[in-house]
Amino acid sequence: MPTVARNIVDTLVASGVERVYGIPGDSLNGFTDALRVNPELEWVHVRHEEAAAFAASAEAAMTGELAVCAGSCGPGNLHLINGLYDAQRSRVPVLAIAAHIPSDEIGSNYFQETHPTEVFRECSVYVEHVATPEQMPRLLRIAMREAVEKRGVAVLVIPGDVGLGEIDAHAEVIRAHQSHVIPASPQITAAAEALNSSKRVTILAGAGTAGAHDELIAIADRLQAPIVHSLRGKEYVEYDNPYDVGMTGLLGFSSGYHALKDCDALLMLGTDLPYQQFYPEDATVIQVDVRGSQIGRRTKVDVGLVGTVADTVDALLPLIDSGRSSSHLKAMTKGYAKARKGLDELATPSKRTIHPQYLTKLINDLADDDAVFVPDVGSPVVWAARYLAMNGKRRLIGSFSHGSMANALSQSVGVQASNPNRQVIALAGDGGLAMLLGELLTLTQNDLPVKTVVYNNSSLNFVELEMKAAGFVTFGTDLSNPDFSAIAEAVGIKGFRVEKSSQLPATVKKFLDHDGPAVLDVVTERQELSMPPSISAEQAKGFALYAIRTVLSGRGDELIDLAKSNIRQLF
Repeated sequence: MPTVARNIVDTLVASGVERVYGIPGDSLNGFTDALRVNPELEWVHVRHEEAAAFAASAEAAMTGELAVCAGSCGPGNLHLINGLYDAQRSRVPVLAIAAHIPSDEIGSNYFQETHPTEVFRECSVYVEHVATPEQMPRLLRIAMREAVEKRGVAVLVIPGDVGLGEIDAHAEVIRAHQSHVIPASPQITAAAEALNSSKRVTILAGAGTAGAHDELIAIADRLQAPIVHSLRGKEYVEYDNPYDVGMTGLLGFSSGYHALKDCDALLMLGTDLPYQQFYPEDATVIQVDVRGSQIGRRTKVDVGLVGTVADTVDALLPLIDSGRSSSHLKAMTKGYAKARKGLDELATPSKRTIHPQYLTKLINDLADDDAVFVPDVGSPVVWAARYLAMNGKRRLIGSFSHGSMANALSQSVGVQASNPNRQVIALAGDGGLAMLLGELLTLTQNDLPVKTVVYNNSSLNFVELEMKAAGFVTFGTDLSNPDFSAIAEAVGIKGFRVEKSSQLPATVKKFLDHDGPAVLDVVTERQELSMPPSISAEQAKGFALYAIRTVLSGRGDELIDLAKSNIRQLF
């Protein structure tokens, strides 16, 4: 009879899973041995379990299918937790195999003992301890189904001895079931009446518009409504879209901000933008989300519609009056053109330093039409949001809801492993790359041709900006960095380093054209400000306090550097 571990592997293969990310350990021996004898399921050996979970999260985001990671007992599976939080908050289906200590030692404070069912409860839709071989395969079936149907993390805690137990069972096929979700007719009618009675409608579109681009454009046309997108909605919204007015939120820019603030009705489509301060104060709000529990979570909602975006818009469109005024749309698209022009003017070469905007614009212009971009949280995600152009084929993957450092390289592992023929570009901060630097070895060991760009400004740059905005003198944010290109070369990866703008275009092209993994270490301007779409009185006060405190602390030269670096943004 097959072992429990072999049944798990065979069921994963039958269900279309192609790989597992992790690090071996004694409590995982039964599972890894089952992988050894079934080569249909690839073992992607990473250097840190956090990276394994991030890789699985990114693969699931790319494919929409179940992805799997594994960790050995105690410290091994504890390392998974940050990447699993990312998967859970990004709503992607991931199964985590969390090995446990021997069954007869549980509760004795045994070596490496933890309580995984408690540890993983908050970052999962399902977590269960498998106490006997007989509980499998039913718990495996339940866990996989929970993950794919609820689009979240399922964790199975399996003691090593249970994994080696024999069981009379066959592999099962577990796949998600597609469905149409349409709100009830009275709600559709109420939404149409609210929209028809409004003169200035703005649409806020998020990741829930995936697969509904045609419907999104159709309702924007009928409503003559500008479309603002969230960061997670960027890849699904901004391409082939004459109604696009850019992004809002902390990483957005002015046109998206004003399109929300100036409307009298807001139609929210599949979005969970968390920042309450960016919503309009007095508009009628209609929210569409397939998860009813999300409605009204961010702002007061007048009409809630529980349904998928495409199906709901199809039901709503016939009830929307045509022949609406386009004055609101024209004003907002004009503002967007002005904002876009201003941003593009910042993405230019400089004799003094390398502006990160210029670097990102070059990456965008020279990358493949179907490239996948994975920015680190912090300043790289700001520049990605503003300077990467989506076209319906490109993808943008990141830790956009959980907001974790060190996601770029580790998530790129999962994207590249599941898409070996696509160009994958990690936009890494120097702090983020250093945090999981060992994953460069994962690229070479698994022959993954990820291209890693390092925004090397010798600082935790976005943290510094937050400190300045709050009025604090920057402290504890300095990074003493190595030459990352030299580190890359030392581990068998092609390395490039650029310190002057004039060298950048040719080097970026060589970097992206390299056949295999490569690292491009670019020394960028540390003092570059990523201006938010609207400066609050508190932020202005904070910057003033920062200036005063910096001078009084004897570091006034920083203010001179700050002014030199950003004078083109201010005048």
